[in-house]
This record gives sequence, structure tokens and C-alpha cells, in this order.
Amino acid sequence: MIRTISLLLIYAALALTGWAADGKPARAKNVILLLADAGGIPTLNAASLHGYNAPQKLFVQSWEHVGLSDTSPAGKWVTDSAAGMTAIVTGRKTWNGVISQGPDGVRGKKDGTVLKTILEIAEEKGLSTGVMSNVSIADATPAACYGHANDRRNWGEIFLQIFTPLFGDGVDVVFGMGRKRIYEEVKKVGKDLDEVARQKGRPVFSSLSEVPAGAVRGLVVMDEPIALPDAAKKAIQMLSKNEKGYFLMIESDAHTDNPAAGLDRLVAFDKLIKELAGMVGDDTLLLFTADHSFDLRLDGGGPDQPILQDWEAFRKAREPGVRKTRLAALQIDGKHTGEEVLVAAKGPGAERVRGFMPNTRIFEIMQQAWGWK
Repeated sequence: MIRTISLLLIYAALALTGWAADGKPARAKNVILLLADAGGIPTLNAASLHGYNAPQKLFVQSWEHVGLSDTSPAGKWVTDSAAGMTAIVTGRKTWNGVISQGPDGVRGKKDGTVLKTILEIAEEKGLSTGVMSNVSIADATPAACYGHANDRRNWGEIFLQIFTPLFGDGVDVVFGMGRKRIYEEVKKVGKDLDEVARQKGRPVFSSLSEVPAGAVRGLVVMDEPIALPDAAKKAIQMLSKNEKGYFLMIESDAHTDNPAAGLDRLVAFDKLIKELAGMVGDDTLLLFTADHSFDLRLDGGGPDQPILQDWEAFRKAREPGVRKTRLAALQIDGKHTGEEVLVAAKGPGAERVRGFMPNTRIFEIMQQAWGWK
């Protein structure tokens, strides 16, 4: 009995450290990619100060396995979300503005080689898959998971690929925003979205509540802001019904053109991540990163001076169209920047996150977590 208890304790300890009883890294059943769009190191630091008036108080800042990822695209130093996310989900760098196609293409003029995404590989392996965002579901970050296009602006073309997947039977769960424009963009390419959805047997719901109870697939595209916690929990509930496992990408917008809104979203996203970490089992890899950084700079303030205390006065006085923000403690120019971003991981496979890495390495880490070559 004592020997059995001892072995169980050893196995449990190995599982917690990311190693199986045979001495090999533990394998994940599920992978959740948590993407803070524009959530660079300076923005994470500012979010902690904004939310908790102290540094390093975000949940993701407590994770043991961390690294720093380069974000440069093909031919440039500073990426957009299309090229940044393409590298993360395909393991290949491409041009800015291009969605999961190779650099042999030309943006807006010529298709490049189709780059198979981690979501599409999971589909081929029989796993369930999901994508969700609190911005448009046809925008660059979520689109790079399920679509391929030589120009990120081709929303209609991109969204329709949900119904005509190149690999597997297509992404199972899609929750996001942008309904009005997506319908308009689909019409521009000569299609009626509701008719396409009817023919494929995949209705495009306008709210989470419309998804039938017990469903394992669902498309929800809303005009009003989506409640990311509700969407994430519903998606995990649906995807978890697949015994083979699932891949889920959750994006939250962390752009700080409006620093109050951006930092609030990032603090809320971090709280959601903590909640999800308590929901999923020890067979799930949680991987947090950003597709690129943003030029927020903290250059003042202290515990007795909230970093956004003069934001409202500045906002009211700022001329329309001006993106720059100059507060007592913060300076924001409103542009993407090229420095490395955080990669943090928790769960089986997390031990592979360490040191400096290209963003293409994140794709490999997810594959290796499942034991795929």
C-alpha cells in the first residue's frame, strides 16, 4: 500500500513538472493559444500597474516557463497581425498583410503557397478546433488560423473559407464580431452568406444563446461586443466532447490607442486566463503570447499616481484623428513596434518555452506538445 501511494505521488509530481513516468515530456491532449493582440512587454507591465498598482501581478507573469519571441515578418523588422499570426500558426514567416500564405506571393496581386496551420493539422488529426476573438472574426489574427489569402482586407473571401476548408471538415467553433461588415464583404464577392450557410448546414448565429444545447459545432458572428469569458467557456464545453482533444485560439485586443480601454481588456483577459487554467485539466497546454508589440512607454508615475490619472482630460482635448498620447506617466505613438514579446506556457509541453526564439518556434512547440513531428 505504501509503495502504491509513493508511486502515485511520484506520477503526480512528474505530471506537475511536465514529465511523464517514463522520463519523457508529457503530451498534451488539448492546446489553448491565448493571443493578446499588441500585448507586448511594456503593455503587460502597464496592465499590471493599471489593474493592481504594482508590477508583475498579472497571472501570466507568474508562470514558470517563459521566453521572448522575435516578431519580424519577411522583409521587414515590424510586423502586422497577418504576418505575425501566420508565423505563430504555420511556422513560416511571410509578408505583412498576407494570411497563411508563403512569401512567394505578392500582397493583393498573387497568391503564395498555402501554409497549413496548426488548426488545420489538428483537423486532419481528428481533433476539434475553435477560434474566437473580441474583434472581427474575419480580421487578421483569427483569420490566419482558418483561412488563406494574399490580402488581409479580403474579408468576404476569407470568411467563406470556413465553409470550404482545405483540410479536415473545417473549424468547428467560431465566435467573434464583425457581422455587418462580413455580410457586406461576402456580398461583394457575389455570394449570399445566409444561403451559403444554409447549403452547408452551418447557420451563422448572431448570439451565443442561439447555439443549440449539446452542439459540438457553431458559428456566432455578432455586431455588439462579445463576452469573451462566456464565449470561451462555451467553446471549451463544446470542444471537450471530442475524446481526441482540441485546439482553441482565443484572441483579445490589447491595442492601446485608447490606453484605458486597451489596458482594461488586457487585465480582463488575464483574469479569464486564470479562470480557464482552473477549469481545464492537466492534459491541456496553455500558451500565451502576442503577435506583435506596441509603442506604449512607461516613463513616469508611482504607486501614489495612477498611470492613467490624466487620460480623460487628455482624451477630451485631443484633436480628432490624432493617435499619439502624452500623459504624465505614459507615452503612446499609436504604432506597432518590433521588439520581442512574451511567450509563457503552462501545462504539458510548457518546458519547451525558454530563452529567445523566433515566432515560428511557437508553432513547433504546439506540435511537439501533442507529440507530432
